[in-house]
Amino acid sequence: MTSSAAPAYRRMSVEQRRTQLLAAAVDLFGHRRPEEVSVDDVAAAAGVSRPLVYRYFPGGKQQLYEAAVLGAAQELIGRFAVPSQGAPTRRLADALDRYLAYVDEHDAAYGALLRGGSVAETSRTGAIVDDVRRRAAEQVLIHLGVTEPGPRLAMMVRSWIACVEAVSLTWLDEGKRTPLGELRDWLVDHFTGLLLVTAASDAQAAGAATAALAQETPDSPAGALAARLAPLLPALAHLLRRD
Repeated sequence: MTSSAAPAYRRMSVEQRRTQLLAAAVDLFGHRRPEEVSVDDVAAAAGVSRPLVYRYFPGGKQQLYEAAVLGAAQELIGRFAVPSQGAPTRRLADALDRYLAYVDEHDAAYGALLRGGSVAETSRTGAIVDDVRRRAAEQVLIHLGVTEPGPRLAMMVRSWIACVEAVSLTWLDEGKRTPLGELRDWLVDHFTGLLLVTAASDAQAAGAATAALAQETPDSPAGALAARLAPLLPALAHLLRRD
């Protein structure tokens, strides 16, 4: 005789179940505004009951949202940590490859982490996002050989981190049309340009730029950028002439 009873939940360890529920929540938060997601939605997406969600996340949706933000943040922070070997712009390109791969593979989690304006945001989630930006900037400064940046250099690096975030979100919004390699190269060039412009008016940035350029090679990202800019130099030469 065939039984018509519903199948029992698949047994999981505590960590496996938390991971399952959090993955369901991250996907929902990444595709909808957090206030539009309910605990019932998370339970349905995970194929479990509402009480089971509360068993693992007693704080309900707010706890799930904060856990989603924290998990994405911890992953992203590690993406900028690459070996301090080779040309600085090559290292930066490697870090961006890792960062953009996360954006591509975990677009829902990235959206849940960085899209602002939600009523689910708290001072805690804001602090988590700020920590991602701060620690990413620290990693970039390490590749420049700077441990105590002055205000101008620190502002330049933080503004570039903000650009990486904005470009990544725009890339997702536009359906990932631009190849990741092109996106990476443009962001590295943007960083190089920002550093050189800052070096023109800030002694610390000038020292960092000089030291970094000394490590570059013709086939590094900075070397390739210099080759592309070389044809523009004659057009700029008249600015250096003195009558």
